[in-house]
Parts: sequence; structure tokens; C-alpha cells
Amino acid sequence: MPVTEVAERGLADLRTIRRSGMSSVCVADRSGPEMAVDAARDALRLAGAAPDEIALVLHAGTYFQGHDLWAPASYVQREAVGGVCPAMELGQLSNGGMAAMELTVAYLRADSSRHSALITTGDRFTLPGFDRWETDPGTVCGDGGTALVLSAAGGFARIAGLVTVSDPTLEAMGRGDDPFATAPLTHRSPISVAAHRALLVEEVGLSRLLDRIQDGQREAYERALAEAGAKAADIDRFVLPHLGRPKMDYQFFDALGIDPARSTWSWGRTVGHLGAGDPFAGLAHLVSTGSLLPGQLCALISAGGGFSWSVAILEILRDPSPTAGPDRG
Repeated sequence: MPVTEVAERGLADLRTIRRSGMSSVCVADRSGPEMAVDAARDALRLAGAAPDEIALVLHAGTYFQGHDLWAPASYVQREAVGGVCPAMELGQLSNGGMAAMELTVAYLRADSSRHSALITTGDRFTLPGFDRWETDPGTVCGDGGTALVLSAAGGFARIAGLVTVSDPTLEAMGRGDDPFATAPLTHRSPISVAAHRALLVEEVGLSRLLDRIQDGQREAYERALAEAGAKAADIDRFVLPHLGRPKMDYQFFDALGIDPARSTWSWGRTVGHLGAGDPFAGLAHLVSTGSLLPGQLCALISAGGGFSWSVAILEILRDPSPTAGPDRG
């Protein structure tokens, strides 16, 4: 949905739209898990991964997945893979996809008989519970599903570094001082992160809060670079979250010294924040547009409430474009 239509329909005011820097946002009429299944089928096909090679299925979602008391990871497994391997849902808000990547790497390394794993994400942000323009000011949420196949047997890229850093003292940004409720959307609908954030700002101060967010992101980035034996200048492409431009500036471009032209921002501003799926969607975009070449390094950078930050450094081993054919591994 182009932002001109957003303004015409009164879904957001012009000041909010212009400040975000977004040019459009993805709006879906299907649930996150259904879109995750589509993405999973594509990822499995492009990876050349057979269903019986999948040893684990992890699914991450940020918002309501379409049913109550339901296991969306099992739905993804049933529809995209089948089999009897473990299928689990992971919740870490916007960092859920990267958190799943870190857990999956450990799972594959723990047993040499485990071949590959499938990670999916999926979200649809819709009223009455979620206002994609207002629920989290400065972040415009888009709908979509993503998927990634990780393999111990090889692939077009190697994970050279992978680090997650956590600061649970910031978890109140998603809770505020609301009492624990007995049902969803008890305190307010749509959800308002702004109300909770204001209380945390009052508690720790805005400058200190921003410093801690930057510090966590910077620590994850620097540790991932060190693990990969690389320097910041060695990174060719950056896959970043699809946040509003002010947040992009203070959390990524300025804090980490990233040139926006080397990042996925120009595409992300057409899509919106896909919950846990930005890293995988951004990587898929670079692959589909032929933007990654053998020998390059690509950084996947992510953050989520809680608070946690993850960074993966990928070494591109071969041409990853779909025209290069399936990747056995």
C-alpha cells in the first residue's frame, strides 16, 4: 500500500508518514503462518532440501498468529515439510528470527547426523489489536512471511560469526506498569508501546535509554565481527531491520557507521517492519536481485524487545541467485 493511499484513507497523518521515511507498506489478507508456509516451500525448493533432511522446524511470530491455544510451528511443519522432527515456536519479538538462527546452529552442531533445519517467520499486523502506524511509534509494521534453510552440509553462504546480546532491564518497554492481565488486549486496544516506553524513559532517562540500545547493538556487532575475524570495513552489504528513518539513523547508520547505500534500507522502506522476519526477507531480497557475490561478507543485524540484539556475519561462497540452481545443503 503506497503511503499516498495511507494518507487518503486516513490511516496515518502526513507528519507521521513523512517522519517515517516509508514509501509503502505490505498489507496482507492472510495470516502470518500461512505466509510462512509459502516462504518455507520456496526456501526448501531453492535449497534443494528434501523433507527427510529437515531435523528441526522453528517458527517465530511477533503478533497474533490466527488461532488461540494453537501451535503455528506444527502447522508450518505439516504444510511445508511433514515428518516427525521437532517443531517449535519461538518468541523474542522482532529478534525472533535471528534468535532462532542461533539456537538452530547449536542444534545442528550438537549431533552430526542432523542435516538441515527450517526457520520461518510470519505476521499480519491488523486492527483491532494492532495499528501498524501507531502501536509502536517510529516503526511501521508490514505483513509477510519469511523462511531460511540452515544446513550442516553446506550452502551458498557460511555463518562466520553469530552473536546475541541481551539486556533484560529494558523489558519494561513492553510492559510498563500495567498489572498482569487474564486475557489479551485487556488494558488497551490497539496495543500502545508508546505508553510503556514513556514510563521507562521516566525511570532511566531518554539519553540513557538510547545509549543502552546503541550499546547493545554495538556489542553484538563488534563481537560478531571478531568471531568472523573481520573488520567493519570488510562488510560489503548490510541487512537491517525495516524501521522508520529516525530509528534507523540512531540505532544503525550513526551508531554502527553504516552507509545506508550499502544496506537494505531503500527496499525495507517499501515493505515495512516484518516483525521477526526482516533479516531473512532482506537476505532474500539481496539474493533475488543479484546483489551478493562470492567472496563478499554480508551482515544480518537485528534487534527486539526484551531487549536483545543479534548479528550474523555471512561469507558468500558461491552465486546465490535462484538461476544458479538448487543448493544441495
